[in-house]
Amino acid sequence: MTPPLPTLQALLDRLLQAEVEFLRLQFTDILGATKNVEVPRSQFEKALRGDVTFDGSAVEGFTRVEESDMLLSPDLSTFLIYPPFSREDEEGGRVARLICDVTLPDGTPFGGDPRRVLRRQIERAAALGFEMSVGTEPEFFLFERPAPGSGVRQGTVTHDRAGYFDLAPIDRGERIRREITHRLVGMGFEIEAAHHEVAPGQHEIDFRYAPALEAADRIATFKFVVKRVALEYGLLASFLPKPIQGVSGSGMHCHLSLWRGGENAFADPEGDGGLSQTARQFIAGLLEHAGGMAAITNPLVNSYKRLVPGFEAPVNVAWSTGNRSALIRIPAKRGPSTRAEVRMPDPSCNPYLALAVMLAAGLDGIEQGLEPPPAIARNIFRMTVREKRHHRIRELPGDLREAVDELEKDPVIAGALGEHVMDHFVAAKRAEWAEYSAAVHAWELERYLDLI
Repeated sequence: MTPPLPTLQALLDRLLQAEVEFLRLQFTDILGATKNVEVPRSQFEKALRGDVTFDGSAVEGFTRVEESDMLLSPDLSTFLIYPPFSREDEEGGRVARLICDVTLPDGTPFGGDPRRVLRRQIERAAALGFEMSVGTEPEFFLFERPAPGSGVRQGTVTHDRAGYFDLAPIDRGERIRREITHRLVGMGFEIEAAHHEVAPGQHEIDFRYAPALEAADRIATFKFVVKRVALEYGLLASFLPKPIQGVSGSGMHCHLSLWRGGENAFADPEGDGGLSQTARQFIAGLLEHAGGMAAITNPLVNSYKRLVPGFEAPVNVAWSTGNRSALIRIPAKRGPSTRAEVRMPDPSCNPYLALAVMLAAGLDGIEQGLEPPPAIARNIFRMTVREKRHHRIRELPGDLREAVDELEKDPVIAGALGEHVMDHFVAAKRAEWAEYSAAVHAWELERYLDLI
């Protein structure tokens, strides 16, 4: 049962009892950057009432200058008090946080608010009797920071040379992962696992499943905490999908399931492979709209340098009950644990938009009664082009430009985003691709400069 929403007065009392000095009103822009307005104790009641305004024209993809005033409406269920990250934090006073929905001055929900985009799909699922649960596996790298005043630019020197599941002392990130985990648990997270990943300096921390909106809020908070703890250790934490050539990139696998009346709607002991018809239709929707989702779940130029064969990142639009070369994998557990693992997203995505488009795609599969192609047991990377065609296996977009093209051609995904987000997101990504395409890269100079 969902706990009751705390009242404004109850939160005011908690803020005063805990001697909180500052309250952060957090929100997310269209491209996924976390923003906040911080208010002192004298403004706590005003902030909790949702009367704090900000200049929306200064935030990526929000509004024009002539219509810039916007309000931050706090979701009181997201209240938490940050642990101190350093001695300076302890001396400066305690800080609390509320995640906010963005509204217009008259209180109308703002259509460009990514959190509102996800809320719309959650409401759509609820109208069909479903609630989506999400468990995430975000990966990240830890890099050495250059010495202050050295004049050396930030590079990609990893803090260790360890590999998958290695232990200390080879794994030098063990203490940092524990520190991150302690901070998150103290903030109410339920962490299932933490370990070193495949590449040197690469790590993963897995969350327990949660309702979709709460899961997206957790991802945004998680990224802040990881970066903040890394800073205290003199390191840079990066969620860039492919910071180093020739090693595995960072993904953010999402484990999705639909629930109805307290029961997992994906589970059916009598169904093929223990999956219900609902699960199969949801999977079919994800496969059908994978190309349209890619620009949202993998939003950077760099994202598509992770989505290449040879590093366990998915390239092929297919599903499997165990094969990690497929875009969607069905883990072995059944019953309440039945779920679809979507392996394409990376941690650079806006979590609200990414979960919104995945939910929209799956619900479209249910509404349209789609049937997925047969599950693939073989290693898809070793299949020929003819074999892939025979099994109806498509490929994901090869770069950001192709992904944006696919997004614009998919009315289901575009409709889920809404006109405001769609227009501003596409414009930003078209500009990003144009800038990247016009830049002269080090690879070109090394390859061609003395040959041509």
